[in-house]
Amino acid sequence: MTLTVLAGDIGGTKTILKLVNAEVSGPRRAIPALTTLWEQTYVSRSFADLVPMVHQFFREASEAFISMPDVASACFGIAGPIVHNASELTNLSWSLSGERLQRALEIPRITLINDFAAIGYGIAGLQDSQLETLQPGSPDPAAPIAIIGAGTGLGEGFLIPDPDGILRAFPSEGGHTDFAPRSALEFQLLTYLLEKNSLPRVSVERVVSGTGIASIYQFFRDTNPREESVAMAEIYETWASEMGKKDKTVDLAAEVSKAALSGSDFLCEQTMNLFISAYGAEAGNLALKILPYGGLYVAGGIAPKILPMLQQGVFMKAFSSKGRMRPLIEKIPVRVILDPKVALIGAALTATKEQ
Repeated sequence: MTLTVLAGDIGGTKTILKLVNAEVSGPRRAIPALTTLWEQTYVSRSFADLVPMVHQFFREASEAFISMPDVASACFGIAGPIVHNASELTNLSWSLSGERLQRALEIPRITLINDFAAIGYGIAGLQDSQLETLQPGSPDPAAPIAIIGAGTGLGEGFLIPDPDGILRAFPSEGGHTDFAPRSALEFQLLTYLLEKNSLPRVSVERVVSGTGIASIYQFFRDTNPREESVAMAEIYETWASEMGKKDKTVDLAAEVSKAALSGSDFLCEQTMNLFISAYGAEAGNLALKILPYGGLYVAGGIAPKILPMLQQGVFMKAFSSKGRMRPLIEKIPVRVILDPKVALIGAALTATKEQ
């Protein structure tokens, strides 16, 4: 049986919509084969609501088909909490509900899920080429799966298999737990962030995220001003001058990452070493709480871009450095998700399952 479904990944900056044919066969737990019919990316703020965006998507898609297929169902992954199939997107001033969208778009069933739940469901649809193994571990298909992903912020979540082997995803707000320094250097970083930002506490997201990379670089340049290169000083000054502006020309975190990957800048290398170590430590903390012998997956936009640095050992050393619990941690498979559109895969699979 072939179903046509609509999948979406809705973010504050951009929204990706994909029309998919799903070949459904075999038992309910079988993973449908997905074929992309049409895909487009839109600037989210260019639309007052999701409905006109989807209408435009359909108009554009219809031009590519002799006959536009009927959409059986839709699922949208959203960067925010979902309550009773509804979500308030404060960054976009969008108020979405599955029931309203069903009426407005004339689609029989529409499901809204958290973006990390979408990533979780998407794991089942990934091929080996879309994953990079950092630790093979001893996989147990009946055990939980954990997900952690640094991007603009830090997302965390997990999946639990039911007795039939069907996974159910649960998002969390683990990225907002307290940052726990493990060394004198990280204690200095914590003090710096508290004082610079006049904060009562520092969440792990303030360190393990794109914003965190920028903050760590600021920490190193402010405490070691003579070590900053001329090239990075120019980049930093441009970035600092654009803070608070809508249109920016410099992404400091991206520039620091690129310089560290090339091995051309000492402060950038120091920044990324601290970031990756803190990232690995938080992944290990999540692993201890979930014991995900089904696998721990590193998602988010940053990991694929810095994969060579993740493979150098700093990440896994921090991940495994859990004292007496180290033998447990070493049994957990750890994989990096290389496909940046895994949430779309998860949304498409969810839309198919809703039939």
